[in-house]
Amino acid sequence: MIQPAAALGATSEVGPLQTVLLHRPGPELRRLTPRNNDQLLFDGVPWVARAQEEHDAFAQALTDRGVEVLHVATLLAEVLAFPAARAELIGAAVDDPRLGATLQRDATRHLAWLAPEDLAAALIAGLAHDELRGHGLAYQLMDRSDFVVPPLPNLLFTRDSSVWVGDEVAVTSLAMPARHRESTITAAIYTHHPRFAGAEQLYGAQLEHLEGGDVLLLSEGVVAVGVGERTTPGGAERLARRLFARGLAHTVLVVPIAQERATMHLDTIATMVDVDAMVMYPAVADSLVAWTVRAPYGIQDDADATDLAVSGPEPFVVAAAAAMGIDRLRVIDTGLDPVTAEREQWDDGNNTLALAPRLTVAYERNTVTNAALEAAGIEVVRIAGSELGSGRGGPRCMSCPVSRAPL
Repeated sequence: MIQPAAALGATSEVGPLQTVLLHRPGPELRRLTPRNNDQLLFDGVPWVARAQEEHDAFAQALTDRGVEVLHVATLLAEVLAFPAARAELIGAAVDDPRLGATLQRDATRHLAWLAPEDLAAALIAGLAHDELRGHGLAYQLMDRSDFVVPPLPNLLFTRDSSVWVGDEVAVTSLAMPARHRESTITAAIYTHHPRFAGAEQLYGAQLEHLEGGDVLLLSEGVVAVGVGERTTPGGAERLARRLFARGLAHTVLVVPIAQERATMHLDTIATMVDVDAMVMYPAVADSLVAWTVRAPYGIQDDADATDLAVSGPEPFVVAAAAAMGIDRLRVIDTGLDPVTAEREQWDDGNNTLALAPRLTVAYERNTVTNAALEAAGIEVVRIAGSELGSGRGGPRCMSCPVSRAPL
């Protein structure tokens, strides 16, 4: 059932969470094998039933605390009732040079006959060679285990393909080929679903690479953007120009991070847990720097050639506090030994989802980090994540806040 429109948007990471977008893992995870998991960006082959149990418990923990949970698959099926959305998403699914004209035609016809719910499932779980009666050279030469339409196991991490800043949503430009179609699905939901009618889209998948896991709303008007494996400096600049032109931010902090799998996004090493506090990976706490970017007077849009005002670099925590207008940004000092710190960072110990100031969701297995959070006055809602974490993502990665109350 389509819900009536609600207030959309967020101005911070810790304002009381009202509505969140999740994706319950499904058949797309069953497509993962030791042969393809690296290409599909998973570090292992998860136990799917257990991953679903863990995700259901995560969603229930949010619901129990008054958060409205929206599911990608449900919204997608609803928008696929609209011909324009169907044509758009089927076209994106078969837009692959591997297929050739004949197989593209066959796949399009197959998908076009599916009911909205079945089409949504196919767009997410993919379409294997043996699930399609195809023709032509490309089909004949495909291995039986190959995909005509690849699955989207990383759709689980809804934070990456969109992020709300103020009352506008940035549909992001995902860097890895295995994730490109996630943005087309997200954009279609925001464009065609009545729940999001009138919502302005701040960014687009055709632009420079920018991923939501690299975007932190430190406070109203202050946005931090990590630049590393997934988000490029050009993406950070484009976002900054659009934020300034639309009056959604006055300061953007650009934060270089290591271009490594373990630190693929800024939120793998630091997340906000209070209005003036964040949990941070100890190995980077003293070395993380930021460039401060401010709007020049009179900027009109992202194509404006006017130079941005850029200063730095300086220590991230110093630059953040100055931009936020506070005396200091508290960093939760976990006091971890280097080995435990590295283990818990790899297991997404720093990737927490704030439900409100001093209330956050975290994986239960990061016992030392969670204890440090509680010692600092942060209430921790613990969830299981032994299988969910095989794609390298924690509670923040798995959630896109659609609505947060202002602080």
